[in-house]
Amino acid sequence: MSFAVFVAWLLVLLGAAAEGSSPGPLSYACHRAAGPIRIDGRLGDPAWKTAEWTSDFVDIEGAGKPKPRFRTRAKMLWDDQYLYIAAELEEPDVKATLTQHDSVIFHDNDFEVFLKPLPETASYYEFEMNALNTGWDLFLPKPYRFGGQPDNSWDIAGLHTAVAVQGTLNRSSDTDQGWTLEIAYPWRAFDLRQPVPQPRAGTIWRINFSRVEWKAGQPREDNWVWSPQGVINMHVPEQWGYLRFVGGM
Repeated sequence: MSFAVFVAWLLVLLGAAAEGSSPGPLSYACHRAAGPIRIDGRLGDPAWKTAEWTSDFVDIEGAGKPKPRFRTRAKMLWDDQYLYIAAELEEPDVKATLTQHDSVIFHDNDFEVFLKPLPETASYYEFEMNALNTGWDLFLPKPYRFGGQPDNSWDIAGLHTAVAVQGTLNRSSDTDQGWTLEIAYPWRAFDLRQPVPQPRAGTIWRINFSRVEWKAGQPREDNWVWSPQGVINMHVPEQWGYLRFVGGM
């Protein structure tokens, strides 16, 4: 074996080892809801007690970055009508200002859902909400880096969302615990842009969550996510986690 061939082979081995050592996208087993869920933001329905929390959110670039200042986690369920998402956001000073639907919600502290129900296509859906329960929904035919343009005219028909603040909203003179939220996506909402088969046990979608958090005196926002992106860019769907639909508990 020539020296050049040896070096080339060594580089391949090293590259494979490095690739194998980096964690891949996370996965979540989404069970069928054991009972009805009332969308009030409080997460008190018995069905939620059987749903596992995701791991705590980390910096968007990965575990090598500083640990987020506040804890964030989510959980999911599904039934014949909806995909349910709940989230818990630790926050000592809950704030929100935007009240107009389809505002650029990440100008406030927010919670974001990125959903790709057709993993084999380039398209995906995004939804953002703040602690005032103001939402922004949009459809992306493909990622921005491939020339995709956001379609803000898409609205999630039949969407239900709610927020509960554990403290007092927009009052910095006291200390809050945070805020919780619930989202119910109706399966039919996606059909306004493309036909999406209703999932069943065994179906796999791609999903990720992001939390944007602003800090006084810091020019850029913090981005905390469930499944790390590796870059400061949520619009890299191949890095999103796997949403695995399974049967009841």
